[in-house]
Amino acid sequence: MHLPQIHFLYTKLSCYPIQVIHCLPFQRTQHFLTSNIPQKKKKKKILVIPMATLVLHGFLLLLFFLPLSTAMPPPNPLRCNQTGCFLYNSYGVWGDRKDCKGPNAVVYPTTEEELKSALANAKKNNLKVKVVTKFSHTIPKWACPPSSQNGVVLISSEKYNSNIDVDVANLKVTVDAGVGLRELIDKVEKLGLSLVTSPYWEGVTVGGLISTGAHGSSWWGKGGAVHDHVIGLRLIVGASESEGYAKIINLEGQEDNPLLNAAKVSLGMLGVISKVTLSLEKGFKRSISYNFTGDDAIEEKLREHAAKHEFADIQWYPSRHTAVYRNDDRVPLNTSGDGVNDFIGFQSNSILVSKSVRTTEKAFESARNVNGKCSLASTFMGFKKLSANGLKNNPLIFTGYPVIGHQGKMQTSGSCLYSSSLDITSSCAWDPRIKGLFFYESTAIFPSSKFPDFIKDVKKLRDLVKSENFCGVDIYNGFLIRFIKGSKAYLGQSEDSVVVDWNYFRADDPKIPRLNQDLWEEIEQMAFFKYGAKPHWGKNRNVAFINVTKKYSNFGKFIQVKKQLDPQNMFSSEWTDEILFGKYQGGGGGVDDDGCALEGECICSEARHCSPEKGYFCQSGLVYKEARVCRYSASSVN
Repeated sequence: MHLPQIHFLYTKLSCYPIQVIHCLPFQRTQHFLTSNIPQKKKKKKILVIPMATLVLHGFLLLLFFLPLSTAMPPPNPLRCNQTGCFLYNSYGVWGDRKDCKGPNAVVYPTTEEELKSALANAKKNNLKVKVVTKFSHTIPKWACPPSSQNGVVLISSEKYNSNIDVDVANLKVTVDAGVGLRELIDKVEKLGLSLVTSPYWEGVTVGGLISTGAHGSSWWGKGGAVHDHVIGLRLIVGASESEGYAKIINLEGQEDNPLLNAAKVSLGMLGVISKVTLSLEKGFKRSISYNFTGDDAIEEKLREHAAKHEFADIQWYPSRHTAVYRNDDRVPLNTSGDGVNDFIGFQSNSILVSKSVRTTEKAFESARNVNGKCSLASTFMGFKKLSANGLKNNPLIFTGYPVIGHQGKMQTSGSCLYSSSLDITSSCAWDPRIKGLFFYESTAIFPSSKFPDFIKDVKKLRDLVKSENFCGVDIYNGFLIRFIKGSKAYLGQSEDSVVVDWNYFRADDPKIPRLNQDLWEEIEQMAFFKYGAKPHWGKNRNVAFINVTKKYSNFGKFIQVKKQLDPQNMFSSEWTDEILFGKYQGGGGGVDDDGCALEGECICSEARHCSPEKGYFCQSGLVYKEARVCRYSASSVN
């Protein structure tokens, strides 16, 4: 919420994520660096390599021998100056690239009573309310306040993170909404217990992750979505004057409780989450192995894989015709092993390397160099195989499969988060201050019965255009496939589902098209429109949310609860209204601006939505004919 050793997010994103690789073998670059150099007969071939490539590879080789363990911590998402406060996500840019400007002051409660008081003051003065976290790792603008800044209050949960109350006897834990995921996991693990599921990225708060439906991967037990392990929740909502303008609603864990089913995935639109109670289990360990193999019949094997392994996932690299099956199961606590999951996409990276990798990918994009991107994809995947994608048999190195370790050390990662602010040489690879990795993250959630046909269609598209044109996604994490169970949450999944994340290049300039732009748009539309996949609430470009309300059978029930708890729409904004009720619903296709399709703000219907001056025109899809995509035409440029 789902790169080379440069994290790809995604989250997101994620998500879901990129990795800036520590090592790019020199010989891997020769075939594309020399392929266009004319050679005279019977003359010795001379290898000519751009200086930028030599420098980049040199830095990456250096990092292989001098691994980084700390990084410049991410910036605070709230930044205030004389003109007011601005809210950013962890990537520094929202989907529409517009600033998210808030009021001149932000409230930082430290206790539940202070939190209630802040909301009461807002209600008394007819103010809009948005809650923000210390991470802000969500791509869509759910937390962005309305533009009427004088009538808005931002409440930050950054300092509301003191209480983690573990009930060992009853296997449950109650935490303040601002508590970070890592702090929660470490506390319960010390008491011999385990949180069964979590997102792969640990840079999230408890309140934030359940609000957007964050998840791991499992069809076993209660499943991979964290909100399905919520058994209680305290929600602060507006109230009448006689009730003091705010009140606390204590929601208990009956599955038929409509308020709880709405609040489990609330998008921050019902009230302020104060405390969350999660179920726990007795502590256990995990045993993980990665099986790198061909992608033949992956669409037929995935159900069996998810049924066989409790925490299974699959990484699919279509340009490499490779599938990586994660064999991931719990083992008894007394099993030997002290392993760690330190996913390479979430490790710290030299700032210089992160910037160099971004510069290299931009150069390949500008030159329309598919072979260059394929060389990067091949090298990155090779490094992942060599390093077990960041698994370590002990805190230092990987020595072989299986890697066995405590659940708390294996279920999530994010080592680039932790460091002194004095470290200015390394960071998370996507840190917006360094101009490193910059990418889109699309995440689609399919009914399990429909996902195999989606995979077949993507394969058809790959084979039609040649697999090399898919290298752009394999530079990151390919397609990350995970599993979540059906849920009672109104904005959760109503049936067992398959989640797929894919990350891909985003230009610095919103008017610059991408290499193979049409392919990623066709896959995006294929997922969300042909197969009716639901968008992950915390990721995606805006077009993914077109007609999203029709995809949730319980959306009407969610709105009923919102009308009950927030009749004056204190927690809504122009953006939430537009996405859920406006231009993206009821047959709307988004905005209607020149170039809007390039950034996923609309689906093109005419050439101006693309970039005709750069040779990109609106055309039909190649496999999914109903798709409308921006496709490059070399003849129009010539």
